[in-house]
Amino acid sequence: LCHYLRTTYTMKVLLLSLLSVSLCHALVPFIDGGKGMPKMYDSYFNDQLAKQAATAIGKAVSAGKMNIQVEFPPVPNVEEVKFGTPLNQKFGKKIAPDLKMKYLPGSNLSRNLIAYSNVYWAKRFAGALKGGALGGKPVGVLSAEQVDFTDVKNMGDLSRSGKINTDKARKEGRNGEAIICINPGGEETWPRLVSAHGQPNCPFVVMNNSYSTSYDLGNKKGFEEAYYLKRISKGFVFRSFPGPWEAYLEKPDGTVELLESYKTKPKLREVAELVRETSFKRYAIGNDRWMSGRM
Repeated sequence: LCHYLRTTYTMKVLLLSLLSVSLCHALVPFIDGGKGMPKMYDSYFNDQLAKQAATAIGKAVSAGKMNIQVEFPPVPNVEEVKFGTPLNQKFGKKIAPDLKMKYLPGSNLSRNLIAYSNVYWAKRFAGALKGGALGGKPVGVLSAEQVDFTDVKNMGDLSRSGKINTDKARKEGRNGEAIICINPGGEETWPRLVSAHGQPNCPFVVMNNSYSTSYDLGNKKGFEEAYYLKRISKGFVFRSFPGPWEAYLEKPDGTVELLESYKTKPKLREVAELVRETSFKRYAIGNDRWMSGRM
């Protein structure tokens, strides 16, 4: 009987140990978003993208990176946002309660979905800049987009808001404040924005610029590309600090495959050529996301 009880106890302990390991592995993606490129477009709705980016930002700040670039499509199907695809509408309805706004035909949120989506993302990343749940660093958000901050009734960890390059935004700056700067324009202006709105030794994040004046990946002004997801022809370029830059092929079924990792930032033309040529060799003209409805 004693032998039976010892054997039964040992088996229970073993099963509990295996279950604990399995649970830990299962929870990792929910804690930090997991490794590798986020799943398009599920990651917009299951918080994978938000957690990945916030984790990368926090790691960059902990590593002493104060000037940071964060770049990714702010909404799913960003190219079609003017037409309001079902995914656009689904995302608008997801973020509306978080911002305490209404997503209705003709509402500011539906008409300016990208602008208000960027405020939503700034909210999600503010915790990584303030110093975690117990951190006390104020975090301000400044935007150059068509957004009326009075519409947003829930700013979360964002302590203030304003418009880029306005006297009001400059005067309201606080000591020790981190800044998230939404769509500020060409990177040649970024150092001036840091001087105008940034605080010494505090994070300054440039987020989701709508265009690039370097015509390449990332920037050439020394801002750390902490989280970077860019769609290219037939695939994506992805980087999450402190990891490598990665080139992904998007397959005809919408899944992606990692083709190459780079220790240092590659040239856009190098990555684009690799992904495009691999797609053509495998699928010829049969890998077209527009024809297959994968926008």
